[in-house]
Amino acid sequence: MRGLIQAKVVSQERIGRDIFKLTIDAGHIDAIPGQFINLFMDDQAHILPRPISVCDITDEGIVLVYRVAGIGTESFSRLSAGDEINALGPLGNGFPIEDISPNAHVLAVGGGIGIPPMLYLARQLKSLGIAVGAVLGYRDEAFLEAEFSALDIDIYRSSDSGAVGIRGTVIDAMALNEKGCDMIFACGPLPMLKAIQSYAADNAIRAYVSLEERMACGIGACLGCVCKTVDIDEHSGVHNRRVCADGPVFDAREVSL
Repeated sequence: MRGLIQAKVVSQERIGRDIFKLTIDAGHIDAIPGQFINLFMDDQAHILPRPISVCDITDEGIVLVYRVAGIGTESFSRLSAGDEINALGPLGNGFPIEDISPNAHVLAVGGGIGIPPMLYLARQLKSLGIAVGAVLGYRDEAFLEAEFSALDIDIYRSSDSGAVGIRGTVIDAMALNEKGCDMIFACGPLPMLKAIQSYAADNAIRAYVSLEERMACGIGACLGCVCKTVDIDEHSGVHNRRVCADGPVFDAREVSL
């Protein structure tokens, strides 16, 4: 983790309804897919940062894709090229790509605003020579289509309305295409992660899930973003782990969703 830095906005564009793609120049950062960046508002009345997953890292900078959901993200949406913003990261533990067998086939499964981190994950896996496909679940509007298509990997899409891909869930998309795999990496809303957890258990597939949780500090100090775990944490003596510091990525067998 690096210290607090003042990043410069390279570009920002609206890529969907209330969804923005923000690129910042924060110097050289080696993020692991699944890690996140804390962004701070320029407002003394709102001092808590907002965590945003790393969508990609390009020659221009770190790409962050977020949905406007409140005061913080709404303020970020007003940023433009040349503006400055305080950032902290990369934070958290990402997907364990170093544990993947070279012969494995991996599915990167994203739902809603959990789709962006799957882009960086899929790109990194492909660069390592690992066979990867993406399963993307939307509400009713696609985004990052060009970026995923440029990866030249198998992509399966679903949406609640059927406007994008098949009408249904990411599990439906996987079943329809009879897409088997050796490992699943997933990020998205809780119902989707629960379904992935069950699917992986039923099919003896190793799965890792990135949990979406409200965070305060983002560095594990405040204990405001704990999740339930199967085993007792050896430090706290309870069935809790900190999503920001111990996660946000967990082995699906270790968490109670």
